Parts: sequence; C-alpha cells; structure tokens
Amino acid sequence: MAEKDPRIDAYIEKSAPFARPILKHLRKLIHRTCPEVTENIKWGFASFDYKGPFVSMAAFKEHAVFGFWKYALMSDPKGYLDERKNKGGEAMGNLGRITSLKDLPPDSVIRSFLLQAKKLNDDGVKLPARKKSTAPKTIIVPAVLAA
Repeated sequence: MAEKDPRIDAYIEKSAPFARPILKHLRKLIHRTCPEVTENIKWGFASFDYKGPFVSMAAFKEHAVFGFWKYALMSDPKGYLDERKNKGGEAMGNLGRITSLKDLPPDSVIRSFLLQAKKLNDDGVKLPARKKSTAPKTIIVPAVLAA
C-alpha cells in the first residue's frame, strides 16, 4: 500500500463532522482497490493520482463530493456518474451532494468505477481535447473605462 499523506489526514480532521466518515470510507475504498495511488492536495481538495489524475474528494460546509477525472469515458449503466452534476448542477464531482454514507452508491459500484479509472490510466487513455470556440468575442467596455 502506498504511503498515506498526512495532509489528507489533516484535511479529513478539519472537515465538518458529518463529512469525516464519508471521506475516510472513500479513502479506504480507493486504497483497497488501487494500492498504488499517491495522495496529494490539489486545488485545495484531497486528490489521488495513479499514472496521472485519478479521483478527488472534498468536503464543504454542508456536503462532500467525489469525482473521477475521466468519468466521461467510463461505463455507468445505472447513471451514478451524472455529468450534469459536474457542470453546474447540484454539486461538483460526479456523485452530487454527499451528506452521509447513505448517499453513496454501493461499495461494489464505487470499486467498479475505480477499476475502470485505473484501467484508463494503465492504458494511457487521454481525455479528448476541449473544443475551442473560434467565434470572435465582443467585449463591451464601460464608458467610464473608455474615458
């Protein structure tokens, strides 16, 4: 098993009491499923890398989140990895707002997602490049600034 980063321990301990069991549970599942992960703090979140970005989790005042870096490439027949939640929906991350362990999919489903994410990284699969807009943007300068 990879060494645990004490910054992740500190992150979990400073999280709201409701979030601690959620974050501890997810961390344990991650390490059991992919013992080769490395832990880090990225963008202020607990992040786990395996041959590149893998998964991350975070706790906020009233909810926690969990997200897969390459969720768009993963198989999810039951719709747990709802893309809209990651794009302005009810919460960032792929599983929406997590306020208790009951809000998580079954462990077997999370492990399946972790194994898929691991395989994508093992195979060197990259996310498709984002489409860049070619349309010119109109910038409106306020009169106060124009003067």
